[in-house]
Amino acid sequence: AYWGAQTQRSIENFPFPATERMPIAIIHALAIVKQAAARVNRQHGLAGEIADAIETAAAEVVAGKFDDQFPLVIWQTGSGTQSNMNVNE
Repeated sequence: AYWGAQTQRSIENFPFPATERMPIAIIHALAIVKQAAARVNRQHGLAGEIADAIETAAAEVVAGKFDDQFPLVIWQTGSGTQSNMNVNE
C-alpha cells in the first residue's frame, strides 16, 4: 500500500463496506488541485524538484494509476480531511 498512517487510521475508524468508497472522480479532482498548488507554489519559492515530484505524482493519480490506493469511504468528518491526507500520502 502507498498510503500512510493517517489513511490507515481512517480505515480503522470508519469500517464501512467498499461499496461506500469515495468516488474516484473526487480523488482525481483533489489531485488536480494538488497539481495547481504545486505550480503556484513553485512561483513563490517551492523548490523545483519538489514541485515537479508533486506534479508528476498528481498526474499519475489523475490518470488512474493508483485508483486502488484510495480506500476511504464517503463517511468522514465534515471537512474531508481523511481523503485529503490520503491524497497527500
